[in-house]
Amino acid sequence: MDLYYLGRVPWHESQLYYHALAHLGREALALVSPATHYVCVGYHQDARQEIAMDFCRGHGIPVFRREVGGGAVYLDGDQLFFQVVLRRGSPLAPLKKEAFYRKFLQPVINVYRGIGIPAEYKPINDILAGARKISGAGAGEIGDCIVFVGNLIVDFNYRTMSRVLKVPDEKFRERVHKTIEANMTTIRRELGAEEAGRWSESALNALVVQEFEKILGPLQRREVDDVLRRKMEELGKIMTTEDWLYRRGRRTNGRQMRIRSGVNLVHRIHKTVEGFIRADFEIKNGVYSNVCLARDRFCYTRDGLPALESRVEGVSPVELRSVLEQFYEETQPRASRITIEDWIKVFKV
Repeated sequence: MDLYYLGRVPWHESQLYYHALAHLGREALALVSPATHYVCVGYHQDARQEIAMDFCRGHGIPVFRREVGGGAVYLDGDQLFFQVVLRRGSPLAPLKKEAFYRKFLQPVINVYRGIGIPAEYKPINDILAGARKISGAGAGEIGDCIVFVGNLIVDFNYRTMSRVLKVPDEKFRERVHKTIEANMTTIRRELGAEEAGRWSESALNALVVQEFEKILGPLQRREVDDVLRRKMEELGKIMTTEDWLYRRGRRTNGRQMRIRSGVNLVHRIHKTVEGFIRADFEIKNGVYSNVCLARDRFCYTRDGLPALESRVEGVSPVELRSVLEQFYEETQPRASRITIEDWIKVFKV
């Protein structure tokens, strides 16, 4: 199989290489890092809903839509990308999704362990160091190929990540920042700046090649040829246009952000007969966590909101209805026409 050791490249090329390889049907491992920062959105996302476009334009942060699914992410040169391209039907690729991720994330886990970070696989497509995510990965079909992409995170700008996402207000943005920082980590954070500094980009990439060869077989170094370059240019003329970026994606009610496997941050606003209900909460390991409720002008007592927050805390979505029914039976919220069904819609995940 071919190995493309691409080094630092213009930001858009860090995405175009694996797209071009897949459209050409070339099996390969590509190692690359962007020379400058950008934001990448998933194929099925609606960029206008997901990204704070005015902030990105004002700070010179380009936005790119990839052909692989998943969520929006801030990317820069402190992340080293590995990109595996296989033909569909390859005997190297397990058919079941979890088996695929378990196999292809193991080389990355081995790299982290090799530099002193006790990384573990977390289904379905995360690697954790302790309780924090330390690698993002995704897979999808492009042309006649399967593409698997991911990264080693040397360092990460948590604040900028929270700024490039479109959120309802600054209060929720701060919550996004704190949640990402609490649930995501880096090589520098785990090892300390001095120890992390011992691991250069070339040294880390050499370990990546060594570990991927164990599951892909021998890798032969290749240079970028004219055919690959022309395919990148062809795709770039489409994928760097506003028509491609702003194509209609999946729109959602409120905001739901996957921080890592087992942790989702959710914002909901629901209109009732008496005004708006707002809820910010996490789904953490299958239960509601850090629940924060706010009201508009409806006649639900102020004291009732903290009581309801406490009652929902630690409850699973399947238990929610019975918990709400018991809460209404015990408290009988006076002078309010807000129903249990309203709260079900607010807490829907």
